Amino acid sequence: MRFAGVGLVMLAAICWGISGGIADILMNKGWNPIVISFYRGAVGFICFFVWFLFRFKQNWVPSARLYLWSLLAGIGVAGNFTFYFLSIQASSVAVAATLMYTAPVFVLLSSFLLRIERSTWFKWGCIAGVLMGIILLTGAYNTESISVSFLGAVTGLAAGLSYALFIFGFKNASSNGEPKTTLTIAFFSFCLILFLFMDKKEAADVVTSGDLGWFLLLGLVGAGVSFILYVIGIKWTAASTASVVAMVEPVTATLFGVLLLGDHLTVIQMLGMVLILVTITVLSVKQSDGDAN
Repeated sequence: MRFAGVGLVMLAAICWGISGGIADILMNKGWNPIVISFYRGAVGFICFFVWFLFRFKQNWVPSARLYLWSLLAGIGVAGNFTFYFLSIQASSVAVAATLMYTAPVFVLLSSFLLRIERSTWFKWGCIAGVLMGIILLTGAYNTESISVSFLGAVTGLAAGLSYALFIFGFKNASSNGEPKTTLTIAFFSFCLILFLFMDKKEAADVVTSGDLGWFLLLGLVGAGVSFILYVIGIKWTAASTASVVAMVEPVTATLFGVLLLGDHLTVIQMLGMVLILVTITVLSVKQSDGDAN
C-alpha cells in the first residue's frame, strides 16, 4: 500500500502542476484570474461535498474548532489559488509554481515567532538557501535587468504564504474531524470569499462560453480529483516521502510552461529554481523526521 500511496500523491502533484498551465491558457483567452480561481474551487467543492455525503453520519462532527480551523484553511486556499494565478499572469507558470513552494519557510518563520519551534543554524541555513534561490530565480541580483516583475515575485510569495496558512488550518482542522469534512467546509468558505471579490457578470458568462470545458477540467484536475487523491495517498505515505514527492508539482508546471506554453528560463533562473526545491525538500524531510521522532 505504501507504493500505492506514493503513486497517488505523485499523481495529485502532477495534476496541480498541470492546473497552472490550464489557468495560463484561460488567462491568455482573457479570463480574470479571480474568476478562474473561483471555478477551480467551486468544482472542487462539489467533488468534496459528494465525497462527504457518502458517509454523512461518520463525517459530520459538531465541533466549533473544526469549523474555525477549516475556515482558516479556506482563506488560505482562496489566497493560494488567486495569488498563484496572478503570479502566472505577471511572470510564468514555472516561476509562480516555484515561489509558491516557499510555503514551508513561512511555516518555519511563524513557528519561530510563536515559539513553537526552536531556531537552529540548520533551519536558518535553509531560509538563507531559499532566499538565495529566490534572488537567482527572479533576477533581483541585477536591478537593471530583473527577469521577473515585482508583481510576479510578490504574488508568487503571497501564494506561498497563503499555502502555509492552508497547511496550518488544514492540519489543525483534521485533528478535530475527517479530512473530507475539512475540505468540504474549507472550499465552501473559499467559494463565499471569492464570490465577494470576483466579477459576477464574467463568472456568469463562463457558463455559456466555449471555454466552460477548460474551467471544469481545471476544477477537476486542480482541486476535486487531485485533493481527494492526495488525502487518500497521504494515509499510506510517510510525511517525509510525501513532501519529496509533492515537488513533482513545480517540475510538472515548469515542463508544461516550457514545452507547451513557450516559457523561457535562463540558466541562472534554473539554478535558482533547483536551489529552492532542493532546500525545501531537505527542510521538509528533516521536519517530518523530527515529527516522527
